[in-house]
Amino acid sequence: MKTQLAAILATAVTLSAATAHAGGPVIIEEQEVVAEKPASSVGILPLLLVGIVLCVALCGGSDDDEQGGSIGGER
Repeated sequence: MKTQLAAILATAVTLSAATAHAGGPVIIEEQEVVAEKPASSVGILPLLLVGIVLCVALCGGSDDDEQGGSIGGER
């Protein structure tokens, strides 16, 4: 019985040691760090501002009197 227990333990130790080294050594290579290009000075914000200004200039304000309450242009 002791020989069977010793054989089982020896097999378990051998298998666990084999799985511990299964992947081989891990080699970490140094990577070159590339600095990001800074955002350009002309982005989307100036384009949005131009669009808003044009919308205000073309769509804004009406010539109708808000307090008039007249129908058909009569005063």
